[in-house]
Amino acid sequence: MARESNSDEPNHAIAPDWWTGSFDTPQGRREEGKARRKTTPRSSHGEWQPPADRVDPVTTVASQDTERLQFLVPVRHKRMAESPFAFYRGAAKVMAADLASTPVSGLEVQLCGDAHLSNFGSFASPERQQVFDVNDFDETLLGPFEWDLKRLAASVVLASRANGLSASKGREATIDAVSGYRDAMAAFADARTLDLWYSALSLARVSEVVPKKSSRKRFEKTARKWRGKNSERALGKLTERRDGRVRIKSDPPLLIPLRDVPGVDADELDRQTRSALSDYASTLQENRRALLRRFTLIDVAIKVVGVGSVGTRCLIALFLGRDDDDPLFLQLKEATTSVLEDHLPASRHAHHGERVVAGQRLMQATSDVFLGWSTVRDHDFYWRQYHDMKGSADVAGMNAKRLSVYAGLCGWTLSHAHARSGDPIAIAGYLGKGSAFPEALADFAEAYADQNDRDYDAYMAAIRSGRIEAHEEGADA
Repeated sequence: MARESNSDEPNHAIAPDWWTGSFDTPQGRREEGKARRKTTPRSSHGEWQPPADRVDPVTTVASQDTERLQFLVPVRHKRMAESPFAFYRGAAKVMAADLASTPVSGLEVQLCGDAHLSNFGSFASPERQQVFDVNDFDETLLGPFEWDLKRLAASVVLASRANGLSASKGREATIDAVSGYRDAMAAFADARTLDLWYSALSLARVSEVVPKKSSRKRFEKTARKWRGKNSERALGKLTERRDGRVRIKSDPPLLIPLRDVPGVDADELDRQTRSALSDYASTLQENRRALLRRFTLIDVAIKVVGVGSVGTRCLIALFLGRDDDDPLFLQLKEATTSVLEDHLPASRHAHHGERVVAGQRLMQATSDVFLGWSTVRDHDFYWRQYHDMKGSADVAGMNAKRLSVYAGLCGWTLSHAHARSGDPIAIAGYLGKGSAFPEALADFAEAYADQNDRDYDAYMAAIRSGRIEAHEEGADA
């Protein structure tokens, strides 16, 4: 029986049990956001003082080594030691603890959890268009929107310092990142729900905001290079023929076929891999399972990637379709407990691979058709395509203007991810239209970049003393 209509109420159906949203009016939601300024003023986000009980950052970083592949731990530390920005990329756990001591508005979204400048980039949509979006979700969790934005802002300051830019130029780029977030959130607050959901940032749109013709040509050349990063290219770079068969080649310690890992029972490994593949396939939509069944699993290898992920179990799997020239590479990345879970409620997903996939699907405008999860030898993994038109900007090569433009794009992108998962109207109400919030986050970013520099100095001292081992890639560990 239909509910009686009341002309003074919104014409909505009764919410089902799983519904957690609100049928409040847009104006009411905006006022709710504004009201939160009273308990958490926007200026309060500019504050950073390390708490008295702050754990030694070197201890925090080293605590993550225990469960990692030990022969790769020195490689991780060598990569983190390259610069303060590289250290920052690998020290998400340190900043998660620090953010837990900062003011929050109470407005929650699905967090990336590691939203620094190098965790945005290009990849292919299911329609084979190049899009730009957040592209790392290992730490994703529900939490305060400010945490992602503060991590992004501090990364802008660190990048500007690494590039030799003045403090004023670094602050300008940081404000552009936060203003880009604020302005995009205001637009999303006024957008129709489906328009917000389907909004995406193609590389063609990115090219339009590049300021100079020469810069646009350079960007378009880079975009073409990214477009060429696919399974066919990976086949030529990562494989060889052995006894007439295509196999992943060995290049230790950065690329090691599982058949070459000491002490591994090949038959047992084959059984476990195929069992994991079956479990993974069950997490895909039916039409995508049908597509996957057209390929045959050929080989699997450990493949070291990134900075913060080094030492976790990261694998690539080679599949072949109709013949040896029809490859599909999938990447399996170990999913461990999010660094945010020490400070926020745990994920509702018991499987961390599912946590990552669910967060990615919620935050991205379009996601990989092969995104799924499984368990391999008691470790949680998520699966995705490897080198599917993937690319990331060369942050280290950016001058002041390019850094500001790129930071603004990242701000827009992060805002869209948050608007999809949170309440854009309430967040826009809290942020407002003026400079109060961007200026506050610029203050925080500068102070936290100073903190990161101090932590990096302590980290380098630990390496020099032998407390932390950092080996060159390829050296004996």
